[in-house]
Formats: sequence, C-alpha cells, structure tokens
Amino acid sequence: MKKEGLLKKGNKSALTAAIVNTIISIIKGIAFTMTGNVAMFAETMHSLGDAANQFFVYIGSALSKKMPTDRYPNGFGRLVNLVLLGAVLIVGIMSYEAIKEGYHHILHPVASTGKSIIINLIVLGIAVILESMVMYKAMKEVLHEVNVKAKGLFGIVSKSFANVGRSKPATKLVFMEDLVATIGGVIAIIGILLSYFAGWHASEGVASIIIGIMMFYVVGKVFLDNAKGVLSEADDEMEAIIAEYIFTNPEIKNIRALFAMKEGEDYHIEMKLEIDLTISLAEAIAIKNRIENKIHAMNGISDVIIEFEEHNGAISWINTIPAK
Repeated sequence: MKKEGLLKKGNKSALTAAIVNTIISIIKGIAFTMTGNVAMFAETMHSLGDAANQFFVYIGSALSKKMPTDRYPNGFGRLVNLVLLGAVLIVGIMSYEAIKEGYHHILHPVASTGKSIIINLIVLGIAVILESMVMYKAMKEVLHEVNVKAKGLFGIVSKSFANVGRSKPATKLVFMEDLVATIGGVIAIIGILLSYFAGWHASEGVASIIIGIMMFYVVGKVFLDNAKGVLSEADDEMEAIIAEYIFTNPEIKNIRALFAMKEGEDYHIEMKLEIDLTISLAEAIAIKNRIENKIHAMNGISDVIIEFEEHNGAISWINTIPAK
C-alpha cells in the first residue's frame, strides 16, 4: 500500500485536532510574547503539546492499518498504542513546564496591564471556541465508532461521555485532550479576570498549575489505557456481547473458551465452541461461516478464530458482565 493511501486511513479527528491546535498554539505564543502572561504561557504549552501529540496519533493510527508482512505476520495493530505511549511524554513535559511557571508566578506575582488583559481574553476566547468545535467533532466520532445514535446537542454530549471508554484509542485521546483544553482555556480566563479585577495577581499562577495538573491526568489516563493495549488486554464487555450472540445459535451447546483481545484499534477474537458431533462436516462449516460473518460485521473486529469441540454435557460458560 502506498504511503499516501495509508495516511488516508489515519484517525481524522486526530488530524483535525492537530491542525487546529497548531494554529491555536501559534496565536497563544504570540499573545504570550506580547503580554508575558503566565496563564497564557501554560495554555501555549498545552496547545503545543496537544498539536504534536495529535500529529503523532494521526500517523500512528495510519501506520497501524498496514497489512501484515512475512516479518510481522500479526500485523501492526498495536503500533498505535506504542505511538500513544511515546506521545504522552510530550504532554508530560509540557505539563511540568506549566506547573513550574505557575509556581514561580505565585512566588513572584506580576500585575497585568489593561492592554494585555484584552489581548489575552480575545485570544483565549477564540481558542475556547475552536477547541469546543474540535471536541464536538470528536464526540460525534466517538458515537460513530461505538455505533450509538444521538440527536441534538444534549444527546450527542451526554452519550459521547457515556461511551468514550469504548472508542478507539486515538479518538479517546483527542476527546480527552480537547476536553481538558476547553476547560483549561476557561480556567485561564478566570485567572486573568481575578488578577485584574480582584487584585489577586497570583491567580494566574494558580490557573497555570491547575492546567498543568489536568494535563498530567490525561498523561496518566492515556498511558494506562495504551499500556493495556500493548499487552493485549481482554475486553470483558465485548466477550459478553459475542457470547450472547453465540448462544442464539441452537447448534452451540457451550462456550469452552472465548477471548476478545484489543490490539490497537481493533479486536482479535478467539473461541472454542462445543457442538454435538452428530452434526455433519458440511453443517459444521456452515455454522462456523455464519458465526464468523456475524462477528466480523461487528464494529472493530479484525479477525476471528473458531474451534469446535465435542460437547461434554456440561455448561461452563458464565457471563460475568451483561451485554448491553
């Protein structure tokens, strides 16, 4: 596959967010240079880190779609998890810088001028609007990936929050980063207003520290989620959904084993099913094809491996999580 074609398969939300955050970081950087406002510095670091992070995510999600080769027969699905693990290091560095500068400002607060206040508020206001638009796009992408329908702004917002945990790693990262970025912009605005109108000049430093801590939360959350992806963690909820379908097939008497393992953005499914051996070979093949086709039609399934065994008369499979 050509590189150009491969890149087209990258996560679109990540690409959009990367472009928008690059523009925002440039605008914020100019505003910080003009005003020297520490809250604006934190926001510049935040947007710059998000932009770099999301560019990495876009490239990683595209490369993970590369077809298996003789050297890598299991494919490149987990590559997106490895890229995300590296990308969060960038956000971690930016988080540290934001907290450090905020702490210095609290120790040595500097009053902002009226001109700098206007510049900062305008820039942050524009940034919050742009970040909100990107986050809204990520929300719709979440719903598309988990195949959940929603109508109206409230429905999209509420259902995307409820289902973001089931979305692809790249989309989840964009969602979380832009959520924090939007909230961070509002916090920066509040800090600037408190400094200018209430005379609490340390508030800008406090805002910077809060923004840095929120960024660290994203680092920790994304790191843990993608560490699980690299280790190919089993998904109990997906296993419950598949098991519920399996038992709608009357020929299947028991599930001896079932594993739904997340590899990158997709699932690898393995199962051992018990059937009555009086079934002919042709019937068994038809049953296997029917089950494979149904599971492949589910969202995010990359491959399915099915083995049949003789039913021993006992039912051993128990769903620990009810399918939704």
